[in-house]
Amino acid sequence: MNQRLKQHICNALQICYERGTLKSSHVPEIALEVPARAEHGDFSTNLAMVLARAEKMAPRKVAEALVAVLEESAAEWGRVEIAGPGFINFHLTPGYWFGILDEVFRRGSEYGRSNFGKGKKVQVEFVSANPTGPLHIGHGRGAATGDAVAAVLSAAGYQVQREYYLNDAGNQMQTLGRSLLLRYRELLGETVDFPDDCYQGDYIRDLANEFLESKGRALLELSDEEAVEQIGSYGGGRIRDGIDADLEDFGVRFDNWYSEQSLYDRGEVEKGIALLKERGLTYELDGATWFKTTDFGDDKDRVLIRSNGVTTYFASDVAYHKEKYERGFDLVIDVWGADHHGYIPRMKAVLAGLGRNTDDLQCILVQLVNLLRDGEQVAMSTRAGKFVTLREVIDEVGRDACRFFFLSRRSDSKLDFDLELAKKQSNENPVYYVQYAHARVCSINRNASDAGIALPAVGEVDFSKLTLEDELALVKQLSRYGEVVEAAAQHFEPHRVVFYLQDLAARFHSYYNKGRVLIDDIETSRARLYLINGVRIVLENALLLLGVSAPERM
Repeated sequence: MNQRLKQHICNALQICYERGTLKSSHVPEIALEVPARAEHGDFSTNLAMVLARAEKMAPRKVAEALVAVLEESAAEWGRVEIAGPGFINFHLTPGYWFGILDEVFRRGSEYGRSNFGKGKKVQVEFVSANPTGPLHIGHGRGAATGDAVAAVLSAAGYQVQREYYLNDAGNQMQTLGRSLLLRYRELLGETVDFPDDCYQGDYIRDLANEFLESKGRALLELSDEEAVEQIGSYGGGRIRDGIDADLEDFGVRFDNWYSEQSLYDRGEVEKGIALLKERGLTYELDGATWFKTTDFGDDKDRVLIRSNGVTTYFASDVAYHKEKYERGFDLVIDVWGADHHGYIPRMKAVLAGLGRNTDDLQCILVQLVNLLRDGEQVAMSTRAGKFVTLREVIDEVGRDACRFFFLSRRSDSKLDFDLELAKKQSNENPVYYVQYAHARVCSINRNASDAGIALPAVGEVDFSKLTLEDELALVKQLSRYGEVVEAAAQHFEPHRVVFYLQDLAARFHSYYNKGRVLIDDIETSRARLYLINGVRIVLENALLLLGVSAPERM
């Protein structure tokens, strides 16, 4: 609706320039707002105030020139008035509002998509869990968030790549190999002192047993270093397979899997450090190499190379982000756990050191999930092994409920995940409530087909039959969908789509519960059928944007 109205205003502005009633020929971005008070109309714009300086006229005089032209076509859409110092208020007719339904049907699955992002290249890197254990529900929330952020950005006209950064180098892989080797020896009857800093979960014992059944006692003939490397490589590969399978079943697919080890193999870490040295941004102290991140707002400088000559994780992060922009991305979005909050300033410092605008990196923090089981929170720790895997939650409540619940709050706020609520087939369950709205329309469609009432085509609907207040409210809600998607993309907040869906479903259920869609008056039935199928299209578009299905039967 906004775009149609903005086009009317833009056309009126051009006519003013052609007639000479306005002189500047400047067409600014036209902002429309919904007035706080209904008597002030459906929309309001401050365009006259924006143009006043360029026109060298009082805002109200600019508004009068615009309104004079807008009134010439007002019969098509409603009426217009000037308020206060120069606000222009629009009162739209029901017929103009119902015209949005034709746009919904014409665009179908494309309705709500736009060119807001103008093809800007964006990379969204998310999950990126170490291949040292299965994904837990915290990873699941990050996966749902990153995937939905990528989806809304794509719908808003950005070119988006989804990437998983595989942390397959460093101490955690050594720890995995050592943990597996100790359990392997334990299975062979050795008495093993299993350190607290090793991975404790049952999956370690299962993988060690799997290796033993496949390879036998072969590791006993190797040095500890060789044995750790061999069983660690095996375990990391099997865990990676499990991560792949879990994400696939969760509906998350990556365009690229990027190996941290490849940065070392290709000399990219050394190149990144060398570039910072060339720019005078490093120094030597106590045998270590430091990056002057405090020059760019960090609270302290950061080590790139330790005194023993070993590079830090931070050094590989420098190289990784340098390489991201070399691949041509205009904007990089990193989805991290909330415990990475302190990492943001140093990564912003990296961008500044590389000569990039720090806004070219956006970090989305994902807070913890409080999983409730019988009223008790389940503790999660990958080292202690007391964690609930993403696979367990998917198997218990299903992918749709899992994703919808993860996206139902801002990612940086804590989330209580009620397993019993997620399984309920009732209006208490928010995902069921939304999906049932879609299924309910499909059911009405089947009833209409049985009664010989066909869904009308675009241009065949008598909108004058839609006289109920709830019908107008539904159309107004449909008109907002594109704006919601753009706002979700602009602010990296897919929960806005969830909130929108809940509002739309509530309006639809309220409308359905107040009266029948199919009645004896065929034309009214056809108009109502057209309306609710507009709702169905938008429900499906929004659900699929979140990676949630739109079932036809429930």
